[in-house]
Amino acid sequence: MLYCIFETMTIRTQLTLLFSSIVSSLLIVFCIIIYFESEYNRQEEFTIRLREEAMTSAEILFGKEEISPDLLKLLDKNQMTVLDQEEIVVYNSKNQIEYESGTDYMEIKPEMLDKIRQLKELYFEDKNREAIGLVFKKGKQDLIIIASALDKYGFSKQRNLGIMLSFGVFLMAMIVCLAGWFFAGKSLTPIQKIIKSVDKIGGASQLDLRLDEGNQTDEIAQLAQRFNKMLDRLEKAFRLQRSFVSHASHELRTPLTAITGQIQVSLLANDNPQELKLMIQSVLEDVQQLNHLTNNLLDMTNIDSDDSQTNFKQINVAEIAFQVRDILLKKNAKNQVIIQLDEQSDTFPEVRGNEALLYTAFLNLMENGIKFSENQLVKVNFKVNSKEILITFQNGGSIIPTNELSAIFESFRRGSNARNIKGYGVGLSLTQKIINLHKGKTSVQSSENEGTTFTIILPIK
Repeated sequence: MLYCIFETMTIRTQLTLLFSSIVSSLLIVFCIIIYFESEYNRQEEFTIRLREEAMTSAEILFGKEEISPDLLKLLDKNQMTVLDQEEIVVYNSKNQIEYESGTDYMEIKPEMLDKIRQLKELYFEDKNREAIGLVFKKGKQDLIIIASALDKYGFSKQRNLGIMLSFGVFLMAMIVCLAGWFFAGKSLTPIQKIIKSVDKIGGASQLDLRLDEGNQTDEIAQLAQRFNKMLDRLEKAFRLQRSFVSHASHELRTPLTAITGQIQVSLLANDNPQELKLMIQSVLEDVQQLNHLTNNLLDMTNIDSDDSQTNFKQINVAEIAFQVRDILLKKNAKNQVIIQLDEQSDTFPEVRGNEALLYTAFLNLMENGIKFSENQLVKVNFKVNSKEILITFQNGGSIIPTNELSAIFESFRRGSNARNIKGYGVGLSLTQKIINLHKGKTSVQSSENEGTTFTIILPIK
């Protein structure tokens, strides 16, 4: 129950209560120790005084120069150092009283006298009185002297000490609560700033706002840094989403508009069958391009949702490359795909991945190589080591300008060398996402001597 109530409190209240409880508990323990230590010292001091009173009375009564009991009583009543309600009683071996200072404050039982004889010295209490019993030798006879009194002054000091300590604990607890509340609020100020900053981020248009990272070293600053990194990722995701929607709308609109226009012209014109067939062939090519674009967009959506990772298994990437080559050769007899395996490797290049996605990546790279190469030739080379597989796709087409290489893998971005070649700029972006999903790397190089070479690296384990 208390735990549930504690959990519903604010962090500031929790910290204040926790801090106040710990400090107050330590103060209470410290004050209790002081009080009992003082009580122990009071008792020890009073016991010593009782012992001295008892021994003094015994020496006076039974010493070498004995005085009469009546005179001792008179001295006890009038001396300045006498204790409050002091009483001294002397018992003989038969438990008979040989001397009593005059007032019956205590009743001593025979069992107590026997215990004193056994222990030689015994401290005991009777209600609020304190007493000490001693054995004193008078010749061959053992006498028992019991001195008792009321430590009125000592108890008064202890009572005052207890009141002072209790008031001090209460006062310090209040101060600690206020200080805890103040410092807890001070410590949580950065979090309050974070909350206010987060409240300002009301939509996708305000994702450029960032949290104050403070001193950049403590835990709250680290939280702000992590939140800012998350905002960076969200801003990038929203920016890519807007760019994707904008470009996808444009790219889908173009073939749809062309298809609509060609169909409308064919319906209005009295074309001969041969011209109508050519128009239908043109519409079919546009539909195929549109279908290819739609499939690529769906694949990109599938990768972003991470659902494809559930279909990972051990696959031979060389077999996938040969399957893609066979498809491209059947599609057009003029296409040329040369695949070279690593002669130094005794095993087939296998990785753990998604076969359909790797097939799409290889198909995009080989189609690109064929499309941009003047002789429709692309060379695929495999190199295998103990940790990874390196695959290069090389074509001899026109080079990509150096300033465009860094953006070649962005969605709907095409190089200046692709102006007269059909495409939508989705294939390379999809390919990079597929390779990243497989924990691999993608890169591109383009030069006059070597042409354009795309390189992908896939980890074996």
